[in-house]
Amino acid sequence: MTILFILSGICPSLGAPSTIPKEVAEEFGRLYIYYNGRIAPINTFAHDFAMKIYGKDSYKGLSSEQIVAGWFFFYDEWKQEPFIKIKGDEVKEALGLEESYARLTDFVGPEGFILDKLLKKPGPDSKNIFAANEKFNLISTLVTGSALQIYPFKDKETGSLKWFAVKDKPTEEMPFEQWLFIRSSMDLVAEKIALKDWEGVSGLIEKINKYQIKEGKDLLPSQNKIKIEIFYNRFNYDKPLAMIFLTLGLVLFLIFLSRFISGENISKSIIYSSLIILILLFIYLSFRLGIRWYISGHLPLSNGFETMQFMAWLTIIAVFFIFPFFRLSLPFGYLICGFTLLVAMMGESSPQITNLMPVLQSPLLSIHVMVIMLAYTLLFLIMLNGLTGLLIGLSNRSIEKTVFLQNISHMMLYPAVFLLVIGIFIGAVWANVSWGRYWGWDPKEVWALITFLIYTLPLHSISLSRFRKPIFFHSYMVFAFLSVVITYFGVNFFLGGMHSYA
Repeated sequence: MTILFILSGICPSLGAPSTIPKEVAEEFGRLYIYYNGRIAPINTFAHDFAMKIYGKDSYKGLSSEQIVAGWFFFYDEWKQEPFIKIKGDEVKEALGLEESYARLTDFVGPEGFILDKLLKKPGPDSKNIFAANEKFNLISTLVTGSALQIYPFKDKETGSLKWFAVKDKPTEEMPFEQWLFIRSSMDLVAEKIALKDWEGVSGLIEKINKYQIKEGKDLLPSQNKIKIEIFYNRFNYDKPLAMIFLTLGLVLFLIFLSRFISGENISKSIIYSSLIILILLFIYLSFRLGIRWYISGHLPLSNGFETMQFMAWLTIIAVFFIFPFFRLSLPFGYLICGFTLLVAMMGESSPQITNLMPVLQSPLLSIHVMVIMLAYTLLFLIMLNGLTGLLIGLSNRSIEKTVFLQNISHMMLYPAVFLLVIGIFIGAVWANVSWGRYWGWDPKEVWALITFLIYTLPLHSISLSRFRKPIFFHSYMVFAFLSVVITYFGVNFFLGGMHSYA
C-alpha cells in the first residue's frame, strides 16, 4: 500500500485538511530525525518546514507535526491546499495567483513544471523564483519520504550512524530483517491511519523509537535534550514582543523627551515598571539564547537571527549601565530591542539550528562577533541619540540640551570605535588562522573598514571644527549609521562574499 494513498483520516479543525490527531502527532514529533547535519526531533523539522513553506508554524488550527503528517499521509488532499507562500509578482503571475498562497498543483501546467522557463532566464525577480522552486522541492522531498531520515544504522567499522529514509537503498552490511523493517514500518503506520486505529499508530511509532534507541544507543541526544528542543520550538514570542517593545518604546520616548526638554522629573512608577519589563525581556532572551546554545552545542552567533537576538540582549545590558546618567537610554533600549526582534522574526523561516562548518568553529569567531555586535549596539544608541538631538535642535527648544546629547554621544563613541578596532583585529587574526591571510578585501571587510573610518572622524573635533557644532554632529551620527546597516545587511543581501552567512 503506497504511503501517498488518500487516507480517510479525521479533520481536527473545522475546514482543515485531513491529518492525524494532535496527541499522536506529538508522539510522531518526538521521533529522532537526521536533519541539517545533526540529530533532532521531527518536531524541529516540522517547525522549520511550516515556517519555510507557509510562514507560520500552524495552519487552520493544525500543529506543525500535523502539517507534516498531513502532507506525508494525505498527499492528494494537501496538494489542493493554498499552503505555499509566494512572493513576487512575476511568480504569482506565472502560477496564476491572485492571492499570496499557492497550491502544489498550481506549479504544474499542461506543459509541465511552470517555473522551468523562469528558472532558465534569471531576471529581477530571480530571488523569489528560486525561493518558490525551493519550497516546491522541499515539499517533494517530504511527500516522497526522502526528507524523513529517521532510521539509524550503526557502521561497524567507524562506529558512526548512517541515517536512512523509507525509500533509501540498504547497504550491503545491513541485515535483511532490518532493511525490511525500514521499508515496511511507515506503510504499516499508513494502514493503521486508514483504519483510524490511533492506538495502533502510537504503538508503531513507539516501535520505531525503540529501534532508533537500540541502534543509536549513546550516539543519540538524550530524551531530555529532545524535550528541551521541542519546548524551544514552541516557546517563541518574538513577534508579539517585537510589536510590544516598538510601541512601548515610541510611547516612552515621547514621555521621556517631553520631560527631558521641560526639565521635569519622570514618575518613579513609570521608570520602575519600564525597568522591570526590560528585565523580563532580558530573562526571556537569556532563556532563548541559552537553550539554543545547549541544543546546537555552540554559541548562538552564527546567523542573522541569532545575532539580532544577541544584540537585543546586549542592548538591555548597555541600557542598565547608561541609564543612571542618561534617562533617554531607556526608551532607546525599548526601540532597539523591538527593532532587532522584528528583524530576527522576519528571517525566522530560514535560520535553522545547524552544526557549524569547521572554519566557523574557532572561539575567535564568537569573540569577534560579540565585540562587533556590542559596538553596533552603542552605535545604534548614538544614532537614536542623534535623532533626538536633531529634533530638539531644529525645533530651537534648547541649545543646552542639544549640547548635552552631543556630549553623551561622544562618551559612547569612544568605546564604540575602540570595540570596532578590537573586533576587526580579532577578525583578522581569525582569518589568518582559518584562511592563511589577515585581510582579503572581502566586501564585509571593506565595509567594516569604511565604518571604522567614518566613525573616527567625529573623534577629531579639535582639528575638524564642524564636529563641534551640535546640529552637524548629530546629523553626521544619524547618517553614519547607514554604514553599519550596509556592513551588516547590505553586504549579505547585495554584495555577497565570504562573510555573506554572517
